Amino acid sequence: MADAYIYDAVRTPRGKGKKDGSLHEITGLSLASQVLEALRDRNDLDTSKVDDVILGCVTPVGELGADIARTAVLNAGWSQTTAGVQINRFCASGLEAVNMATAKVKSGEADFAVGGGVEAMSRVPMGSDGGAWPVDPSSAFRTYFVPQGVSADMIATKYGFSRDDVDAYSMESHKRAAAAWAEGRFSKSVVPVKDQLGLVRLDHDETIRPKTDMQTLGALNPSFAMMGEMAFDAVIGQRYPEVERMTHVHTPGNSSGIVDGAAGVLIGSLEAGKALGLKPRAKILGGASIGSEPSIMLTGPEYVTRKLLGRLGMTPDDIDVWELNEAFAAVVLRYMQALNIDHAKMNVNG
Repeated sequence: MADAYIYDAVRTPRGKGKKDGSLHEITGLSLASQVLEALRDRNDLDTSKVDDVILGCVTPVGELGADIARTAVLNAGWSQTTAGVQINRFCASGLEAVNMATAKVKSGEADFAVGGGVEAMSRVPMGSDGGAWPVDPSSAFRTYFVPQGVSADMIATKYGFSRDDVDAYSMESHKRAAAAWAEGRFSKSVVPVKDQLGLVRLDHDETIRPKTDMQTLGALNPSFAMMGEMAFDAVIGQRYPEVERMTHVHTPGNSSGIVDGAAGVLIGSLEAGKALGLKPRAKILGGASIGSEPSIMLTGPEYVTRKLLGRLGMTPDDIDVWELNEAFAAVVLRYMQALNIDHAKMNVNG
């Protein structure tokens, strides 16, 4: 089995995923295409050597539908022989695309593959696909379905994280992100987004709030208390009867941002990279997937991490720097608690 290496990683800035966001007038196709163009141009890449482009997209309908990955390959002027496929594993879609690209390289099915993702949430809002899980009563009832924000509040309640805890984590995350930008840590990976006239529309992450403080965060109302009152607290309470009363701590200030953006990672074997004169930046040791209890769901990262580390014969102490999706502040706090990870090692760039 071949080893898989990262040769390049490119992303757009994160634009606010609302109608007043800087990328609202830029289509998801354009975002994905500009990422592929950057991967090609900055590596002088012969795209006919890339076997597949795999893009995660959580809401692949409307202008994000009809296999956005293959459409972006053609729109970016890549070789017609490069295949493209869109996948959906909810919030892990982009990561799963990278895992699939890695697996193709390791198995020998591909010399090079791109894994990445695209979302245009200001143009194709979350829930536009009308999927069965939340709307089909048979599915929702059987799985104790609740919105993710209620799940996050259950994590905070069950594992003892207060409103101050989640607000403090959010404040530190924004400060770290602002420092990372100021120090140029993203300069190698972020490419500006341009419009049809070639004018730059966005060259920085639009959702960082460097002046965030505890007083400002503390003034925000909980986002999911009303949903809880609409019986969702009772639903998840049936799954976790040991929790007598839910505490709703997540607000717009300590929950995940709604953004527009795209990203791509060029992955290949060592031999393929040498043939094109490319220098690897990192080696991918492995990946893993797992399902978790669906009503609380957001505890899944802990279990899949244990699964992967066990497969690789490693422990959390072997990892120097950690990155975890900041879906909600309590998700990261629980992850650090469960695996005994020092906050100084977690999401160092916010």
